[in-house]
Amino acid sequence: MFGKSNRVTKDMVLGALQQVQEPELHRDLVTLNMVKDIEIANEGDVSFTVTLTTPACPLRGQIESEARAAVQALPGVKSIQVKFDAQVRADHRIAGKLDVPIKNIIAVASGKGGVGKTTVAANLAVALGQMGARVGLLDADIYGPNVPIVMGVDEMPDVMGDKMMPALAHGVLVMSIGFLVPEGEALVWRGPMLHKAIQQLLTDVAWGEPGNELDYLVVDLPPGTGDAQMSLAQLVPLTGGVIVTTPQAVALADAMRGITAFQRLEVPIMGIIENMAGDIFGVGGGEAAAHKLNVPFLGRVPLASVVRESGDAGTPVVACCPDTEQAEVFRKIAQAVAAQVSVQNAKRPAVAKAPIKLEI
Repeated sequence: MFGKSNRVTKDMVLGALQQVQEPELHRDLVTLNMVKDIEIANEGDVSFTVTLTTPACPLRGQIESEARAAVQALPGVKSIQVKFDAQVRADHRIAGKLDVPIKNIIAVASGKGGVGKTTVAANLAVALGQMGARVGLLDADIYGPNVPIVMGVDEMPDVMGDKMMPALAHGVLVMSIGFLVPEGEALVWRGPMLHKAIQQLLTDVAWGEPGNELDYLVVDLPPGTGDAQMSLAQLVPLTGGVIVTTPQAVALADAMRGITAFQRLEVPIMGIIENMAGDIFGVGGGEAAAHKLNVPFLGRVPLASVVRESGDAGTPVVACCPDTEQAEVFRKIAQAVAAQVSVQNAKRPAVAKAPIKLEI
């Protein structure tokens, strides 16, 4: 006698969205608490917000398409409005070890020098910032700090209270030992002094404050597998490590050294980036290394003078030349790295121990 009601309810919308998986995390949007602000107007006009795990989400389009399709299948739905915001999830191990306003730490390393590691780290940081994340770039290459050149900053940091203020360049907070020593001066430090310097660059810098933490701190490590890598890993949990290599066949050996170092330090491997691909360097060594070592291949940056020229001028290519092929590749690499951060954090329990303040 009475027909079924076609009135759409919030519970019905939640039920539909429970069938939609986050493609990287392989869990549904509702279980991941990614759905909020469900509104239903005029008995069929549905709107809701999806909170992404990173503003650099590479699969936003897929999530939107599948969410729309799931809700559209409900009887009585007239229109759908999908909104997006982002909340980068934190690696809670960091808060359990150090009292620093940083959600995630991404270490960029290489098996040897001369592969463009600093250029990659700078463009990765700027690209993440351009996508809406709050990003810092820490130059931990104590013996050869090049971040100030690539980012176009050379001023000594101001001090407020007991904290150094990082420089701001291209939307990224920047700190380097290069700001604190005279230009061209060599630092001849043994392990304990280097360890202390890295500790201070982490804890004595005003990276943010509670409620306004860095989403990502990108750390440019020195080449090789020495004291800096060990010091950083001992001081604070690293959310993941990225290896930069060149395309030659010998890249496999270099990448292996970098990955082995991270594995011994219990740092998750986010993947390999093949830099300076093409022309005299060839193509494919980095990708082959990734497949051989069973780690993600994050992307290939084509060799081009614009990358070198922009770095020399202090403006990373993603900032100065956003329409170039190289800038587009760096943006895709940034998205891939952000996705890896989300995956790594999803594997960890969301529980943090009480912060431990280190004495400086």
